[in-house]
Amino acid sequence: MPISETQFILDPAARGTLQRQIQTMVATGILAGRFRPGDRLPSSRRLAQHLGVSRITVTLAYTELVSSDYLSARGRSGYFVSDTAPGPPALRPQAVPAPSSIDWGARIGTRFSDADRLEKPADWRDFSYPFIYGQADPDLFDHSNWRLCAVQALGQSAFDALTSDQYDRDDPELVEFIARHSLPRRGILARPDEILVTMGAQNALWLAAQVLLGQGGKAVMEDPGYPGLREILGQCAGKMVTVQVDSGGLPPQSIARGTDVIFTTPSHQCPTAATMPVARRRALLARAAEIGAVIVEDDYEFETSFLSAPSPALRALDRDGRVIYVGSFSKALFPGLRLGYLVGPAPVIREARALRATVLRHPPGHLQRTAAQFLSLGHYDAQLRRMSTVLRRRRAVMEQAIARHGLTIAGRDSLGGSSLWMTAPEGCDTAELAARLRSDGVLIEPGKVFFAGPERPRHFYRLAYSSIPEQRIEPGIARIAKALSETAAPG
Repeated sequence: MPISETQFILDPAARGTLQRQIQTMVATGILAGRFRPGDRLPSSRRLAQHLGVSRITVTLAYTELVSSDYLSARGRSGYFVSDTAPGPPALRPQAVPAPSSIDWGARIGTRFSDADRLEKPADWRDFSYPFIYGQADPDLFDHSNWRLCAVQALGQSAFDALTSDQYDRDDPELVEFIARHSLPRRGILARPDEILVTMGAQNALWLAAQVLLGQGGKAVMEDPGYPGLREILGQCAGKMVTVQVDSGGLPPQSIARGTDVIFTTPSHQCPTAATMPVARRRALLARAAEIGAVIVEDDYEFETSFLSAPSPALRALDRDGRVIYVGSFSKALFPGLRLGYLVGPAPVIREARALRATVLRHPPGHLQRTAAQFLSLGHYDAQLRRMSTVLRRRRAVMEQAIARHGLTIAGRDSLGGSSLWMTAPEGCDTAELAARLRSDGVLIEPGKVFFAGPERPRHFYRLAYSSIPEQRIEPGIARIAKALSETAAPG
C-alpha cells in the first residue's frame, strides 16, 4: 500500500537536521504500526517537493533507514517498509489506568524532595542577563575536538571500553591521566588503587559521606555552604554541625572535639568565594590531627585561578594521610559531563568502589574514554587557558560595573573564580528581588539556600560571570541596581 506524502509534516520547532526529522517521522510511523511491511514510501522527489526540502536530504534519510533495516530499496521501484523492520510492541496499553488507590504519601519512607535546592532554570539562555552559576558557555567549549574525541572513543580499538560491563572498574586511560596530570598539578601523588572515578563531585561527596559516616559519627560543614552537601549529610545516620566561615574560609578553632569528618572547600569556598590561606590550611590539618578527625576536601573551582597560582591542596600538605580529596572535570568542561574523582587511602577507595558498584556500577565507558582522549591530547588545558582569559576580562568588567552602580560585594576569590558573593541592604529579600528581576530579563541566585538553620539571612545573593557575554554585564548590573533602589525606596 502506498504511503501518501501528506502524512509527513515538518515541525518548525523541532530540533535536529531536516534529514534527522525525516528519519524520525518514518521510523515513528513504522514503530507505531501506521506504516506496515511492504508499504511503499513516497518517492524522494515527491516528498522533497511536499516538505520544501532538497531531494538529496530525503534520499540521505531513506538511505540511513535502509542501513538500519527500517526500509528496503527495490531497484527502480522505490523504497518500501522492510519486511524485517522493527514493529510496534506486542502488548499495548488497552485503557487509561485507573487512579492509584495506594496512599503513596504514607508509603514513602524517606522524603528527599523537601530539601533546599539551587534553582537552575532550564531556559536560562533565553534571558538577556543570566548571572547564573555553573552553566556551560557555548562560546568557551571546544565542540569540534570533543566531537573528534567522542568519535575516536567509538572506534574498534576502544570497543571494550565502550561496550563492556566493567562492574566496579574505571577506564585505565582516564585514571592514568588523573594520577599523572590532574593530581600532580595540585601537589598530590596517588596510585591507581587510591583513585575512583565518580559521576561528578556530588557523587564523590555522597560516597565519602556514606563510607565515613554510614554507621554514625559527627560531621562539620561550612555555613554558608553547598546545599547539596547539607542534603547528603542530612541523609546520613550521624550528626551534622555547621561552622560559620569568615574571609579565610573555615576557621579551625571553631571545630569542636568529637568531630569525625570535616567537609571543606578551601580553594573556592561555596558560595562566598573565599580562598583559605596556606597558614590556615596547615592550622586546619593540625586541628584535625588534634581531635582525631579526617577531612574531605572539595577542591572546588581551583582551575579558575586566573589572578594568581592556586594554593597547594590540603591533601598536598597532609602528612598523616587524613585528607580525602574530591575533584571534578564538570565545571571546567561542561556541567552535564558529570565526571569527577575521589582520591584517598586505598581502604577508603575500596569501600567507595564497592558502594558505587551497588548503585551504578561505573560511569559510562564511552564518556570516560572520550574524556580521557580530550584530556590526554591537551584540549582540556587549552580550554582552561582560553576560559581563564575570558573570565579575567568578565571579572574586571563586573567589578567596574558593580563599583559604578554602588552594589556591595560580600566576598570574592582573590585567585579568580567565576562568581561574586553579594549583599543587599538589610531587610531586602533577594528571593523577591530575583523574582522581580526575571521579568526584566535578569537572573541572579538568592543566597538563602546556602545557609543552615531556621533564621537564615535573606539579603545575600550570588552573581556569576561564567555564562553571560561581556557586553551584557554592565546593562545587567544596572538593572539590578535599579531594582535594589526601588526596593529600598519608601512606599
